[in-house]
Amino acid sequence: MRWVLIVLAVAGIAASSLALREHYRTDTSPCSINERWDCGIVNHSPYAMFHGVPVAVIGIAGYLLLGVLAFRKAYRLMLVAALGGLGYALYLAHIESAVLGVWCVYCVISLGVISLLSLLALGTVIVRSMSRSQKTA
Repeated sequence: MRWVLIVLAVAGIAASSLALREHYRTDTSPCSINERWDCGIVNHSPYAMFHGVPVAVIGIAGYLLLGVLAFRKAYRLMLVAALGGLGYALYLAHIESAVLGVWCVYCVISLGVISLLSLLALGTVIVRSMSRSQKTA
């Protein structure tokens, strides 16, 4: 399971890196699909920054942390971090839907990745806890 989690973290880093590229892009966004899907609008909005730091940079750092925690098999700590990331990603998805009215492909991919990471980390923690309790019984 460790390697699956690491591969997902790398996928999250890639999606966040692409979103960061959109944040600094000055020409037309290549993922400007239609009026409902435009990464440029999302990544140039005020919600794309958190205390002066691009949200995509926070995503890259978060996925890097999750990858390191998976590598070290620190699944409980990883679960806590992943759930925090999932909560923030859901907040940003709400902003895209209700406030901006525009979705970013990279952000949606990142939401899928952090959702999978959260679920798999939760499952890993549960399975490991159950196997520990069976060994002591």
